[in-house]
Formats: sequence, C-alpha cells, structure tokens
Amino acid sequence: MQYSTDKLYKIFKLEAEFSYSNKAVVGGLEKLTESWKGEARADGMDEDIIQQVATLLNRYPQLDKTGRAQALKEIGEKLDIPGIKHLTKPKTEIKTPVKAHSTHNTAFENENNKARSSRKSRGSTQKRPGPPASMPRMGAPDTLDSSTTLVRGIGQKQSELLAKLGLTTIEDMIYYFPRRYDDYSELKLIKDLKYGEEVTLIAWVKNIKQFTTRKNNRKIIRVLVTDDTASIQLMWFNQEYLLRQIEKNMFLSISGKIEQYMGKLVMYHPDYEQIDKEQINTKRIVPVYSLTARLSQRWLRRAMYNVVNNWAPKVPEFMTEYILEDADLMDISTALKEIHFPDSFSNLKKARYRLAFDEIFLLQLGVLRQKHDWTQQEARSFKVENDWLLNWIGKLAFKLTGAQERALADILQDLASGHPMNRLLQGDVGSGKTVIAALGVSIVVKKGAQAAFMAPTSILAEQHYTNLKELLANTNDEHAVLQDNEIRLLIGDTPAQEREEILAGLANGTIKLVIGTHALIEDPVLFKDLQIVIVDEQHRFGVSQRASLRNKGNNPHLLVMTATPIPRSLALTIYGDLDLSVMDEMPVGRKPVETHILYPNERERVYTLIRAQVEKGRQAFIIYPLVEQGENEEALAAVEERARLQSEIFSNLRMGLLHGRLRPDQKEMVMRKFRDGEFDILVSTSVIEVGVDIPNATVMLIEGANRFGLAQLHQFRGRVGRDAGQSYCILIPETSDSAENERLLAMENTNDGFVLAEYDLKQRGPGEFLGTRQSGFANLRLANLTDVHLIEKARKYAKQVFDNDPELLAPEHKLMQDALNHFWPSKEEGDIS
Repeated sequence: MQYSTDKLYKIFKLEAEFSYSNKAVVGGLEKLTESWKGEARADGMDEDIIQQVATLLNRYPQLDKTGRAQALKEIGEKLDIPGIKHLTKPKTEIKTPVKAHSTHNTAFENENNKARSSRKSRGSTQKRPGPPASMPRMGAPDTLDSSTTLVRGIGQKQSELLAKLGLTTIEDMIYYFPRRYDDYSELKLIKDLKYGEEVTLIAWVKNIKQFTTRKNNRKIIRVLVTDDTASIQLMWFNQEYLLRQIEKNMFLSISGKIEQYMGKLVMYHPDYEQIDKEQINTKRIVPVYSLTARLSQRWLRRAMYNVVNNWAPKVPEFMTEYILEDADLMDISTALKEIHFPDSFSNLKKARYRLAFDEIFLLQLGVLRQKHDWTQQEARSFKVENDWLLNWIGKLAFKLTGAQERALADILQDLASGHPMNRLLQGDVGSGKTVIAALGVSIVVKKGAQAAFMAPTSILAEQHYTNLKELLANTNDEHAVLQDNEIRLLIGDTPAQEREEILAGLANGTIKLVIGTHALIEDPVLFKDLQIVIVDEQHRFGVSQRASLRNKGNNPHLLVMTATPIPRSLALTIYGDLDLSVMDEMPVGRKPVETHILYPNERERVYTLIRAQVEKGRQAFIIYPLVEQGENEEALAAVEERARLQSEIFSNLRMGLLHGRLRPDQKEMVMRKFRDGEFDILVSTSVIEVGVDIPNATVMLIEGANRFGLAQLHQFRGRVGRDAGQSYCILIPETSDSAENERLLAMENTNDGFVLAEYDLKQRGPGEFLGTRQSGFANLRLANLTDVHLIEKARKYAKQVFDNDPELLAPEHKLMQDALNHFWPSKEEGDIS
C-alpha cells in the first residue's frame, strides 16, 4: 500500500477498536483531512478520489456509529484498502498481531508522525515514500548482493515483507534512506515537560498495570515512570506482551510526544529502550523509514542498524582522493552511516550532500559517456548551398526570428559535420519549431535520402503532415523540395491498402518523408535510406521507442523537439547528452495572450466574452479539473458543467466534450470536430493535447485554476493565441480566497514560458519537466534538481574526469567505472534523451 493509504488503514483499524467514537485521532478524524490530502497527492493519487475521501472524513463527526462504519468502508473501497470489510461493524474489537517491541505500529504513531513532519526543524527531510531505485554498488564486494536473510534478525517472513518495499538485497537496504528524522537527542526532566513536546527522558518504572475498559473490553497497559522530579504515565492499547517486557524498577530511555488525558500529561505508545542497551530508537536523532503492512518502525530501525554497522564499512570509495578533498566531500562509508543514524544534524547534512553529489556526478558521467559514444560515430554529411537556402527562406510568408536563425545555424553545422546530429530544439508554444525542423528535413531529402517525423498522437501527426506538405510539397511551387506523392502520413487509422503502398514506398525509397505516430517504429516499416529523424513532444516517447526508430537507419541525424520550457539547471542535467538549441522569441506580429484572474462570481463576464468571440466566428476552450462530480461539491466537473452550460448559458451554441475516460479514437474524433469548426466551444479536462493547433480558438477559460500546476496552466494558454488576432486566457479559482494564488498571479504577470518554468521548478520540483525520461533519473532520491550549485559543481568534476579519461581506464577510475555501470544502463539500451 502507498504511505497515505496505509496511514488511513491503521487509523481506521484503531477507530474500529474505539467503536467508532471518533477518538483514534486527537481532535477527531476530520483533523486528518488537510495533511492527508498532501500525502495522497505526493503518492500520485487521483485528485477526484482525494476530494471524495476528504469529504467523507469531514462529514465523519456528524454521522452516527453505523454511518461512521459505512463511511470508513466506503473510503476503503475507493482506495482499495485490503481488509477494510472487517472494520465495518460497530463494537467489533480488532486484535492486532504484535511482535516484540513493535510499539510504533499504531495510529498513534501516524498521528505523532504527522505532527513531527510539520515541524520545521533543522535537518528534517521529507521524501516521497515508495520502492527505492537501484543504486550504485560502487564496486562493493559480492556480499552486498546477498539476500536480506543474511542479516541478523531477518528471517524468511521478514524478508518477504521487506521485498514489498523493494528491499531484496543487503545493498537495497543500505540505500533505503529514511524519509525523515525525529530529534530525540535532547533529554528533559519530567517536571519540565509540556503538552505537545516531542522529547526523550530517562526514568525508572514505578509500577505497571493492566486495565480492561467496561465499554468495549479494550486492554490498556499503563506504566508509571519517574525520574525523581515528577512522574508521568505511559499508555498502550491492546499490547499485553509489554507486561512481560517492562518490569518494575527497570531504567528506560523513553521518546515520544506529550499528550493529555483527564488533565494529566501522558505519552501514548512511546518508543523505549533499557538504558543499558545500545540506544537506536531514543536519546538521539532517530531515522523514520517508509513501512509496509505488518512491518514496525522499531523492527526495521533495528534491522537497518545491523545492516549499516556491518556492511557500510565494506562499501569501497569510488571517488578519487583529489575530488574528495577539493569538493570537501565526506567519505562514502561515513556518509552511509550518518544518513541512517546521524550523530548530529551537521553530519546528516554532509552525508546527504555527499550522496546527492554522487547521484548527479554519476548521472553527468553517464550523459557525457553517451554523448561521447554518439559523437564518435560517423554519419553522412549534408552540406547546403547558400543560394538555395536563402531562396527557400525567402519563400516563407514570414521572417524568421533571431532565435529561429540561431537554431537553423546549429542544425546546418550538425548536418555538415560528418557525425550524427543529436540535438534538442526547445521552444515555447508557437515559437516556430516546425519550420526549423522542415528546413532540416528539406536539406536531407534534397540529396535523395529519407526522413521520418514522429508525433505522439494521430491528430498531431495529421497537423504536422498538413503543415509540412504546405512547406515542402506546395503544388504551386515548381521548385518544391518534394512531390506530392513523396510525403505520406502513416497512423493507426491508415487503411490497409494505403499502408501497404506506404511501406513499399519507404522500402524502395520513392517516399522521401513519412509523418506518423508510433506506427513508424513497428517491424514492417523499413527504410531504404533513413538519414534524419524528427521526434515531436519528445517527453511523450520512451527510450526504446526513440531507439527503435533511429535503428531503422544507419546512424541517422536526430532532432527532438519540446514545447516545455526547461530551466537551465535541469537542461544541464536532463539533457546533458544532447546539444541544445533554445528558441525564446515569438514570431513578429503574434500578440501576447491577455491573461486575467476572475473571482467565481464574475463568470458572466467571461461567458459574455465567449459569446462575442463566437459571433465573430471564433472558438473557445473551457477546462475543468474533474471529469464528473464526486463527493466534493465545491469542485466543478466537465460532464455536469457541459450539460449545465449547454442548457442554461450557451443553448444556441455547439459544445463538445473531451475527457480522459473516452477511448483514444473518441478523443481524436472530438478534437477533429473542434478543429474543423463543428463545435463552437470545447469543454475538456486536462487531457487536451499539447501541440494541437486550433488557430481559430481565441478564449481559454480554466475553471478551478488553483488546482493546476504552472506548467499545465501555461500549456493550456498555449492552445490559444495561435494567429495574429487577440486571444484571452481567463483563470477562475474555486474560491475568492484562492484568487491570490501565487501560480495564478505569475500567469497573469508574464507570458514568458522560461520565466514560468524557473518559478515552477522552485515551487513544485522537477517532476513537471522529466516526462517519461528513464535510466539514471529513477536513481535520484537525494539530489535536488533545483540545486543549481550542486549540479554545476558535480558536472565540473565529472567533466574533468571525462576529459582526461573518457573510457575510465586509469587505475584510479576503476571503481568509478564499476559505480557508473551499476548506476547507468548499458549502452545497448539506447538513448536516454
């Protein structure tokens, strides 16, 4: 189960034990709502489901016991929580299986963890829970590949539970870093304790008793401890085994949160250890790991302690002494110890920095190696006559921007170099990337070779086919680069007979340019002489798909394009293996899209705008965050709103509906009808295609705009303003308070996608920009791709190493080569870009 789901399961389990009295969480289950929503979003849960669960949690206090049981059952079914059916009858006691010292595996731990996670303490860190990625072995001995059962205290059953976390070897455990830390290093006297504190104290057991509640026959273990300054009660529910483990006069180190019960201070389910034992759960900075069902924090912490102590010293250092000293890095063995069980927050910071540096360093080595390997290949050289090029450009209906001219110069140099082009053409929506790609294609096909242009969807492929045919095979131009039958479209809907004609034409070379979807990479497609490959919206394709297309030629030139502006720090890292051309200018005469934030009660203003634009023959988009109305009545949804708008607001206009639950062919049909003018208004969710060109659309209305990320909002806005007319983007948040949302204000203040990208990177992290990139990026669990200083520093040293020893054959680089090969995929797996 995901962290957010597992958390609810444990709380619901305790709530059932409390007979649905709304006491499993201090303040009631409704107090969970806001923090849980954030955790669920971090787990990637669907926003519709999150809102439905939040509504049920908020209504929980108003329900009777039967209604509460039913509400928890309904949440369990929505989240597919195993075992939830057993929690649906009031007054049913659920006995939780326990293991020695598993005192943390309760809802109280989760509630405490929630409070701890909100604490902005120095050194505290939050990482999204989930299975760890494969991490570098760093030339470590074979024992690191051994099963977790080799670790003292881990049997077959525990090994199977660890496997659910992705931990199957000792190496996996070493690189399974804590998701945060609790600071129990400062001891306090009992007399000085205050409600809400998280503390560690030393005390001896005055007495230990067990009570059984009359109401639901619950077993309560109460331990009274004292340090001679005062006393405090420790309480556990249904954990009778503690009667055998805690004895009178035993000295304990105790850590936990101070709560109140009947006006007195208490600690519910605290961590404890006998003080004559080595303390790893108390009296220190304590690691907190992501868990799975039936695995307690205490047990996993002990197992990790054994692993780190025994095996971290055996991980050899792969970084050279020069880099360690010059970059001021902690050695690898110490870093691995300190990141799990830090002696201080200063050491924790140094350990995290060293391991994050390793990730970026190895990532940079990988992209440099890939770039080096590719530039060593030979490719056909395509040189262009200057007179021909000027004549071609002169026939365009517009003047190239400075950015387009610079990108074209880069591509001309690549095509003439004798080495395969490997370039990313990065430009904001509407910056004119297709024209530059067409010029590259024309240079190649003019020499008799072939070109392939791959788009992620049929409708985008059709759009490119129309544009490229106009640019390269215009029947009114006797000097056109291509004849009409030399450029063809190959998509999933292409009729069988036409498909056979295209396949034959590609095989014998009579077809010079084919535009299509993933159909281009299927086995029957063979080229006689493929020399250039263009990939549009490259983040939508995986590594193997791009490699398959390129393998259909002999080291063809590759140009990949993206409409997503990417901040410099990310470009250095994500696309370090590619040469980069940036198009940051808009065509002359293109008017910026006017962007405005309106309050929810001002909708009639934008409805009036839409009517006026439709009367002028224009079209409009209306975007909603949800497909259908769920439990959350505040969130507007596309299906219901489209019906309401059609009947109440735009009864005389033609409205289409597009959302993610439609089949791919249904989506394309709706988009075609809108493109062809059969709809005046298209109501859609966020599935609206990036890159679809509807020049006639001039209004983009985004409802619930505060729910979308900045990159999404900017892409939505890019669907309008595609011609010289004035276009409008209207942002309506869910509530008036949300109108001051920083993302919305940023949208209103600038149309520059690169400025917005930098802002989005700082606010939301790099996930928006990674797309489907694979390989080394799955291994980044500590490195922050917004840390430009770290990226540039690691890249500097990686480049130094690579410039001096590109094959890493020097003796001092042997362990570094092992680490790189373990961290990075084999060369045979194709490009990462």
